[in-house]
Amino acid sequence: MATGTEPASTDPHPPSGVRGAGRAAIAASHLRTDRWWLAPAATAAGLLAFVVYSTWRAFANADYYAAPYVSPFYSPCLAENCDTMRHGPNAELFGAWWGISPAIIILIFPLGFRLTCYYYRKAYYRGFWASPPACAVAEPHRKYTGETRFPLILQNVHRYFFYAAIVVAGILTYDTVLAFRDEHYAWGHMGLGTLVFLLNIGLIWAYTISCHSCRHIVGGKLKHFSRHPVRYRAWQFVGRLNARHMQLAWASLVSVALADFYVYLVASGVFDDPRFF
Repeated sequence: MATGTEPASTDPHPPSGVRGAGRAAIAASHLRTDRWWLAPAATAAGLLAFVVYSTWRAFANADYYAAPYVSPFYSPCLAENCDTMRHGPNAELFGAWWGISPAIIILIFPLGFRLTCYYYRKAYYRGFWASPPACAVAEPHRKYTGETRFPLILQNVHRYFFYAAIVVAGILTYDTVLAFRDEHYAWGHMGLGTLVFLLNIGLIWAYTISCHSCRHIVGGKLKHFSRHPVRYRAWQFVGRLNARHMQLAWASLVSVALADFYVYLVASGVFDDPRFF
């Protein structure tokens, strides 16, 4: 429909996509009059705030354990220089040679899972790379290759990070069970921190199993749902969660930071964990 509207180009490397030949010759980069930039700007601000906070906490190497609570950033603690956590997720796989924060060892797995997550791809593609910044707004790149080249081709490892995320979620579930103790490790107690951990692990599991890879693993290859009624119901359940994947991604991101910050406040002596019983 736009034939003849684009002037002849003398550029040896003409732009492609929305600015390519064959498109309407409109001078403006877009015709939207709404505040389309608010969504990518908010996304960038939110993700950047979490990156700054988590980086500070990961390298702090302090105030991450206050019996019976352990920060989700430091669990499981795999270095020899970890704080002693009675019956906690300690496994000294890394000896005395590991001198920096033990959080760096384990954070690569949930971080890798989130970075390659389909929603987070959309979030940082739009929020940071402007690819594209919004619907009907041209991206400022001459050429788009998608996820076919390095480094974006590494997004294909998302499924493997999903398997690791399941293991991490299981360990955080164990931490939540241990939160039903008091500071002397006696069972049958609940504090405010226990509720914070319960909220966090619920959102972590909801976000993890709402993953697109989980939906595909559960029932993506089935050709006859009627022959697999259990997997079909599981696929439907995951599909309903998947429809809320964006909301669960943000909620779990906030909850894991909140759980860590709560442990930090208790461990640093800002206040004592209130006990309900």
